[in-house]
Amino acid sequence: MATAQMIRTNITTKNSCLYMAFELSNTKWKLVFGDGMKIREKTVSAGDIPAVLDEIEKAKQRFKMDKDIPVYSCFEAGRDGFWLHRVLEETGINNIVVDSASIEVNRRFRRVKSDGVDGRKLLTMLIRYKNGEQKLWSVLHVPGVEDEDMRRLNREVSRLKKERTAHTNRIKSLLVLHGVKMKIRRTFLQDLEEVVLWGGQALPERIRDELKREYERYQLIQKQLLDVEQEKKKVLESDSEPVKKVWILQNLKGIGPVSAWLLIFEFFGWRDFRNVKQVGSASGLTPTPYNSGGSEREQGISKAGNRRIRAVMIEVAWYWLRYQPQSSLSRWFMERFGNGGSRMRRVGIVALARKLLVALWKYIEQGMLPEGALLKNKA
Repeated sequence: MATAQMIRTNITTKNSCLYMAFELSNTKWKLVFGDGMKIREKTVSAGDIPAVLDEIEKAKQRFKMDKDIPVYSCFEAGRDGFWLHRVLEETGINNIVVDSASIEVNRRFRRVKSDGVDGRKLLTMLIRYKNGEQKLWSVLHVPGVEDEDMRRLNREVSRLKKERTAHTNRIKSLLVLHGVKMKIRRTFLQDLEEVVLWGGQALPERIRDELKREYERYQLIQKQLLDVEQEKKKVLESDSEPVKKVWILQNLKGIGPVSAWLLIFEFFGWRDFRNVKQVGSASGLTPTPYNSGGSEREQGISKAGNRRIRAVMIEVAWYWLRYQPQSSLSRWFMERFGNGGSRMRRVGIVALARKLLVALWKYIEQGMLPEGALLKNKA
């Protein structure tokens, strides 16, 4: 019997592109190169861009590639932010930043994990992504330098308020240790000197000094909060496109300056959404049903998007019910969840937040006022 034989024709070693994956850390970067068949691994010092570019040229030589061949790279979003992405794009490298939570992992009880293993996994997934598997993982939309910088103001305010709360709680806790309760106001230091304990004695020296130092830190945070708020007011005096959107959004009843600022500069101001599905997905307010065989249940929202937007939209949804009761969205909520218990209303408010976010996007981008909604200047 004759043996069938496969004959390979048009054999070539010329590759169409070079793939590169970064595994970033604080001290060193692991670089994993590939051409679809072979793999080359190298380590450079963290932040050493010239060394990275040199390794790219060496990888092209190792894989016998042309010098002008395109390079595709990726790395996980993390502590390093987006500066590396901008550097790579400036040097002509096609880079993507990947949401680390969307990277598939082995579901065995124990799995090997190291920089080399993670780098090779990223490289494999990058090749699959560039060859058509667009839903393989979540690729982040990288903001511009100015857009990213504008987000700092609101995030700093949020962090300062948390620190202020921590100092307030600490002061009250120290006072309660000696059975003292007092308000933290401008005359706190003067009031502290007049504190008398249950037995008539003065507050002990060490605890009094600690309270004074704690209050000094509290005052510093108060000053910084005022400075940041003044900076936000200066920004709102400009006539930039995002600021115009803030005023448009703020003109709706139920939406205040804080919510409008956050929605624009964290979400709508720099994102180019193409449809309502992208709006819901980027906020993490999309449902996640579990339907397998005869098992059907709802697992809640995905929480895969911007957590700040989810938090503010839940608040805005409650305010919307209060200040926009005649709108179609409010009527929909009351018909569907109004007669239910507290748990049913909490579930319904998440659905309302998602619908309202989509309605606000249409209002900002297309000028479509939510049905039945009222404007502040026309109330």
